[in-house]
Amino acid sequence: MATDMEKTTSYPGAVEETYPEVFNIKAMPAQSLEKKPGQLPEDMIKQYFEEGYVIVDSFFKKEELDACREAIEVLVDDLANMLFTGKKIKNLYKEYGLFERLTHIEKEFPGANILLHKQGKLSQAFRDLWSNPRLLNVVEQLIGPDIMGHPVWNLRTKTPQNEATTVPWHQDCAYLDSRSYNVLQPTAWIPLLDANEKNGCMQVAKRGHLKGKVATHQCCWGGTWYVQLEEDEMAKTLDVDVKKDIQLCPIPYGGMLLINNLIPHRSLANVSDQIRWSLDLRWQRPDHSVGFYELKDGILMRTKENPDMKVDWDAFDSVDRHTAATSEMQKDNFPEADDPKFDTTIQGPWMRRWEMVHMNRHTDVLSDDKLSWHKN
Repeated sequence: MATDMEKTTSYPGAVEETYPEVFNIKAMPAQSLEKKPGQLPEDMIKQYFEEGYVIVDSFFKKEELDACREAIEVLVDDLANMLFTGKKIKNLYKEYGLFERLTHIEKEFPGANILLHKQGKLSQAFRDLWSNPRLLNVVEQLIGPDIMGHPVWNLRTKTPQNEATTVPWHQDCAYLDSRSYNVLQPTAWIPLLDANEKNGCMQVAKRGHLKGKVATHQCCWGGTWYVQLEEDEMAKTLDVDVKKDIQLCPIPYGGMLLINNLIPHRSLANVSDQIRWSLDLRWQRPDHSVGFYELKDGILMRTKENPDMKVDWDAFDSVDRHTAATSEMQKDNFPEADDPKFDTTIQGPWMRRWEMVHMNRHTDVLSDDKLSWHKN
């Protein structure tokens, strides 16, 4: 029998409830015998539910991902001009291409990659990819015909040898509120070059989702704003065998990695000389909470009655999630940055969810009083 101490939840992110049937093979929708364009074989869908992930080596057309590359070049150029105009850098580095330019900007202005991440500009090419009919057909195989895009999407820029772009072990639910713990939220992780062990591809702890539980995380990892999941905790709470269950996931250009929001995963360090760009895009059923602290709603992309609906991107873009997260933190007397435009720190409500075990420049503004959020 559990003691009173064991029954007590110390931090809001930690809950006792488990929802295995939301994530395991029981959650797999009935698969149609007649495949829609882009849909995967049933054995791949079964793997997604049984192991928590599936690698799709070839899926996107070259022009679909090339358009995303071109959009990123525009974003990097805009960032370079902003930093140059703000007298933060002395060179625009236009002579370098997509896979080198930001690295040189970063050397002159450390944290430039964080500024790009915080801007969260949803370029048209990203919109087109996220709502790609063939991709939504695959998502339909995972959650059914009613599909909403989740408000947390990301353009990832993994510049070489950069801690801020190396993400530790975690479950995606650990960044959200507890209402997301019983909601299946598939993610497509899409690299914009051949992603491999050297340039920082993903690893997953296969079958770590089967308990249907969010393990205890901590905040924050190293010099970052990331929550972390210790391997000992994965083994104890999620029955992960770290010697056998860790799976390396190299993905070629044109492919994607499909995971769910409870599978433990991380990205490796980039020890190559090129930037590893990627997108992660998420979906869920629209009748469930997105679990994003009421800061931003999802975006409806498809319904059973209207599979070809027009997506309302303007409404979605009207709320900037990073600004909303900062505003939420300021309710606790969180100080505004001296120069928000060039602020290279990130904070958000997930920091309230877990034990603060390591302070750094992202968390240093949090006083002992503000850390009292964590206590029940």
